[in-house]
Amino acid sequence: MKQVIAVVRPYLAERVIENLKLAPLEALMVQEVKGHGRQKSYLDDYRDSEYDLAFLPKVEITMWVEDLRVEEVLRRLTDISRSGRMGDGKVFVMPLDGFAVNE
Repeated sequence: MKQVIAVVRPYLAERVIENLKLAPLEALMVQEVKGHGRQKSYLDDYRDSEYDLAFLPKVEITMWVEDLRVEEVLRRLTDISRSGRMGDGKVFVMPLDGFAVNE
């Protein structure tokens, strides 16, 4: 079992989640987050507003996926969320030891 954490642009989050409904996930959690990556304070404006520290809104999607399905989930995720521009977000994949699903 793996935990996949994706941080994506807010306007893409709903499309990513809709597409992931078709993927074989054990569970999914979504939350709004703010932060910055390599762009640091290079972005002077964001939607006609000035930001001193450029903490941009993002959406964090956390998924729990069977090992055999991780590649499929990552492919779906990156096909939708990657624009090739700075600020696309991040994807983290971590192994889970001793994970049990309560049924």
